[in-house]
Amino acid sequence: MSKRTPKATIVVPAYNVAETIGETLQSLLAQTFTEFEIVVVDDGSHDRTLAVVRAMGDPRIRVIQQPNRGLAGARNTGINAARGSYIGFCDSDDLWRSTKLAAHVAHLEANPQVGLSYSGSELIDAASRPMGLAQRPRLRGVTAAHVFQRNPVGNGSAAVMRRAALDAIAFRPSYEESRDWWFDERFRQSEDIECWMRLMLTTDWEVEGVPGLLTRYRVVSGGLSAGIARQYQTWEAVVAKLSRLAPGFVAAHAPAARAFQHRYLARRAISSGDGAEALRRTRAAWAADPRALLREPVKTATTTLAAGVLAALGPAAIARLARATGRRAT
Repeated sequence: MSKRTPKATIVVPAYNVAETIGETLQSLLAQTFTEFEIVVVDDGSHDRTLAVVRAMGDPRIRVIQQPNRGLAGARNTGINAARGSYIGFCDSDDLWRSTKLAAHVAHLEANPQVGLSYSGSELIDAASRPMGLAQRPRLRGVTAAHVFQRNPVGNGSAAVMRRAALDAIAFRPSYEESRDWWFDERFRQSEDIECWMRLMLTTDWEVEGVPGLLTRYRVVSGGLSAGIARQYQTWEAVVAKLSRLAPGFVAAHAPAARAFQHRYLARRAISSGDGAEALRRTRAAWAADPRALLREPVKTATTTLAAGVLAALGPAAIARLARATGRRAT
């Protein structure tokens, strides 16, 4: 890396990811936009993560070590150390297409009102193979309601943010001695949606997407179901925080957001083969806001059908259903 200050920083939180972080970093080093640095935050790993990173020997990579603070804490440490005017985030098991950073930098430079730029995502499995699924979100005209209800940003590896936008939402808890927070470290899940919502509700920065499936988001089925209840509890804690920040907004939009959250978790349960949990979440989604679910009738119907089939007949029936329809049931 040259001695010039890089225009962009890519923050990579890393915790016990020796098996995947090499591939992640290779995808970042292959970016066609070259004025960047990578800040890897080793969040208290006790496997070979650090050795893998250092063995790459690339001067564009900086490593920061810290005791474990969780994903939000690792991102905050990376932001604190970042030198770029644009800061992207890539989790240590996800991948970026080679043109991703170039697309976001061009987007942000052409649209000075945009504080957060994101892309669609292709879903990949544990072996980095495409799953035939994608997140193709709304790209323009994004409001706080869109982010709250459907989170078009999609995942934590899709966003590239303007440093000025991040600094507009920085805060420091009274017990924090070393640095500001941008992501709320009290949340071990849903910390990204809380950050995006705080940006939308407390600043004038806009959120927009760029075309293309530029993020490759890894989905590993093992253990998905076990965390569903905890993820929902954390999401509700985020809603409670947002209620204190913007009570009128949350009161108006929480029923729809809750319905979509339950439906999303039902689809996770289906992916993990947990029919009982999938059925519980599907019923909760319909109870929360039926009208919101009917805005997307195909996705809602396939989720409801798959949850019922899985609960009644088991995973083999879901596989048969997928073959019969020529698509994945989830």
